[in-house]
Amino acid sequence: MKEGVYSLLKAKFLISDDALKNWRFIVFLILLAMIMIANSHRYEQKTFRITELTNEVKELRSEFVDRRSELMELKMESTISAEMEEKGIQPSSVPPKKIKVKEEEKNILKKIWQ
Repeated sequence: MKEGVYSLLKAKFLISDDALKNWRFIVFLILLAMIMIANSHRYEQKTFRITELTNEVKELRSEFVDRRSELMELKMESTISAEMEEKGIQPSSVPPKKIKVKEEEKNILKKIWQ
């Protein structure tokens, strides 16, 4: 057993007669380790990218909500009437009337437009 440990420490398995088989295995292990390191590096890159994109989505979503609330406020009748009063336009005090068109008049209008 003592001699086996000494031969391992002196790396005789790399210079013995069947060393080519051992070298192939060592090169295979080195390539496998390099592939594993590269794979873990790409995994970390993708994780950082996912975190970055998630934060960007949250930011854009909050900006969307802010813009939508601003739009809703701008579309309110009170906001529009205040803007129009500054320009000298006031809302009508007379409510609008609905215009009803009879079928005969529709046909006449269709003929005129054609």
